[in-house]
Formats: sequence, C-alpha cells, structure tokens
Amino acid sequence: MSDIESLCLSGKGITKIFGIGDNKTIAVDHVDFEFHEGEIISIVGESGSGKTTFAKMLLGLISVTEGEILFQGKPRDIKSHKNRKEYWKGIQAIFQDPFSSFNVFNKVDSVLLDCINMRGGRKLPKEKKFEMMTEACSFVNLKFEELTNKYPFELSGGQMQRLMIARIFLLKPKILLADEPTSMIDACSRATILDMLLKLREETNMTIIFITHDIGLAYYVSDTVYIMEHGRFVELGEANEVILRPKADYTKRLISDVPKIYEEWDLNTI
Repeated sequence: MSDIESLCLSGKGITKIFGIGDNKTIAVDHVDFEFHEGEIISIVGESGSGKTTFAKMLLGLISVTEGEILFQGKPRDIKSHKNRKEYWKGIQAIFQDPFSSFNVFNKVDSVLLDCINMRGGRKLPKEKKFEMMTEACSFVNLKFEELTNKYPFELSGGQMQRLMIARIFLLKPKILLADEPTSMIDACSRATILDMLLKLREETNMTIIFITHDIGLAYYVSDTVYIMEHGRFVELGEANEVILRPKADYTKRLISDVPKIYEEWDLNTI
C-alpha cells in the first residue's frame, strides 16, 4: 500500500481563529498534517499551544476557520447531522476526564448498547449483544456482570477509563484520538491503559493520535511526533529523530524539562 493509499486523515492550512478584529486569537495557525493507517502519532505541546483546539477540529466538534481536512482521501463533509454521525463511526475519542465523558443518566449497559447499535447491531439477538458487551469488558479487564445496572459515576476513575476503551473496542473506529488519556490515573493504571490501547491498535490497525504534554509518553508510544507551539507545528518527524535529535528550540526546551534519560537512552537497549 502506497503512502497516499494509507492516508486516513490529512489537512492543509488548517486554521482556527476565535473572535474578530483586535480581539481575535489564532489558536491553530495554518498547520499541515498526514496521518496514516495503523500509525501512532503524538501531538505534543504545553497548555495553550493549540493542541486541544486542533483535536476538536479533527473530531468535528468545532469548525475550521481556514483550510481543509480530508478523511480517507476525500474532503470531509460533516455539515449535516447524518454526515457527522457517519464520520464519527470512523473517528472516536478518549478524553482526559472520564467523569465528564459519560451521560450521568445512562447506565453502563446503555453506554455499551449504544456502541453496538451505532455499528449496525440494533437487530442482533439479546444474547449476541450480551456476548459482545461481555467480550468488550473482558478486553479491558472488567467483568460485565459486575457493571450491569450501574451508572458510570458509581465506578472508580480507572474503571471509567477502561469503560471508555471498552466502547472503542465495540465501535472499532479507524481513528482514535486520545486527549491526555492517562493524566488523571496512577502510574500502574497508566501503563495498563497504554498497553490496552496499543493492543487495540495491533488487533485492528487503528490509527491512534495522542494529544499530550508528556514528551516521555510520546517517545514511548509514537511512530511520529508533531511538536506544537503557539498554534503551529514547529517540528515533526519520527519519534526517535525528533526527541533524540531535536532541531527546534521549543522541542529542546520541552526535553530539558524532563529527566536527561530521554537524551541518553541507547536505542539498542530498549
């Protein structure tokens, strides 16, 4: 498969401006990108760099002021509700705060059933749906029979993070956007969540886009890294090249804020 054929999401001159006149803020400033099938990408930058605004534009949650986003090689059209719903079958997200990611009035059963229905399984027998929900929970080391009839807020933060991944397991989107998915959980759970996401990528060839301030995470999981400063990509390339041999001053500063081990690792020992 050629690079062009493997492109799942790309954009040219993507810009987002909030406000008008003297009060306008350029949150994302004419960025270009190319994301490929099965690729793991990290968008790295400090708070206020524009990375979350960029992520919301990719998801179609906010409009693009200038530029064009292409999905599977075609201009993205999400103007109608029907088209947005179809687009969201192909791209889903895991957010930083699991507590705000679920409707407090929907029980776990309903959350998972919605995923099955969204993938066209509305007419499946109840037994088959139960089997699919059980399998999805098992994938993230949860027991469905212990979650049934519970509301998400009755679960721990780690359980809710896992439930979000169980949703992705059922939806099987082509692209997963993970916005700081491990920042609110402990180190042990963080490693488990990352392993689950990487396993999901191996099984489905899913493209995963991490939105993060953690350059160590980017180095650990990514094929490609984009460094974002003031709404622009100041550096991009293979993770090893960008992080071990940075060229942009901003990238060097980000790396200097973490232990020097990132600069000294011998890749042959990893």
